[in-house]
Amino acid sequence: MVGAALWAYACHWAPGRNVYPVQGVAVTADDGAIDWGTLAANGADFAYIRAARGADGRDPAFARNWSAARSSGLRYGALLDFSLCRRAAEQATGFITTVPRDNAALPPVIRLAFDPSCNTRPGRDALLSELNTLVNLIESNAGKSALINVSNDFEAEYDIASGINRTLWLDGNFFPPDYATRRWVMWTANDMRHIDGVHGPVRWAVVAP
Repeated sequence: MVGAALWAYACHWAPGRNVYPVQGVAVTADDGAIDWGTLAANGADFAYIRAARGADGRDPAFARNWSAARSSGLRYGALLDFSLCRRAAEQATGFITTVPRDNAALPPVIRLAFDPSCNTRPGRDALLSELNTLVNLIESNAGKSALINVSNDFEAEYDIASGINRTLWLDGNFFPPDYATRRWVMWTANDMRHIDGVHGPVRWAVVAP
């Protein structure tokens, strides 16, 4: 019973609004149909919507989610799941051709995390060169500086924080992360959160005060 109660608490936990007043979600097609009005009513201030996954191409739910998030009144932005198994220019093209130019959109996000289906592990210099190409192409199209959302193990392998001077979004369930050499501006505080409006867990993120 205690274990079940703790699990239920963890699945609904979010940091206090008194410390982190701006909070939101990152969603993909894997989250199914989303009731955006309900999501907004339950505390989401913004949504990052996956536009493309590097190895697989366009997220099939992106256009629907983008339009619905905008109509709901949420702040909204697009996210690219980067793949080590695809060239940066190819991934940038997929992202740019998927995401409409929209001055109201939040800065684009590049998500760096290891994909179990991709075993490629380039050297750090080669990776940073590819990422700089990707960042430059995406920023030129968006007209805004990108955010880098890097996982703990990816950062440990490649030290992205020291190699690319962009705003950091870090991960860390329940505890603020400290694994990068620079301070974070966004934090995935709970990647198992359940919230009305979405079937199943979402990645719940907060903005540094």
